[in-house]
Amino acid sequence: MKIKKITEVLGTKVFTDNGDLFGEIEEANLYENKIDGWRIKVDSSLSSLLGGAKGVIIPHRFVRAISDICIINKAAMPSQESDLTENETMDLSDADLI
Repeated sequence: MKIKKITEVLGTKVFTDNGDLFGEIEEANLYENKIDGWRIKVDSSLSSLLGGAKGVIIPHRFVRAISDICIINKAAMPSQESDLTENETMDLSDADLI
């Protein structure tokens, strides 16, 4: 297993486990020196599903694999539209997605 630095993962394309393009990793959220979640810049095709939000925060527990691409569990995708404005980031870490 190859260990990567967080800086090597930034910009990595994110796909759901169904193969749908979700977006691109912008930032890692750390808590007590461990990765807690990932801020993902959402692909423009999903922006309308997220109420126009440009990004989401995905809890690390939804990440299945990270290498040349990142694969997330499809359960991380919201199923309803929200009331966010275009410039906000939707935080999915508190959502009941399991």
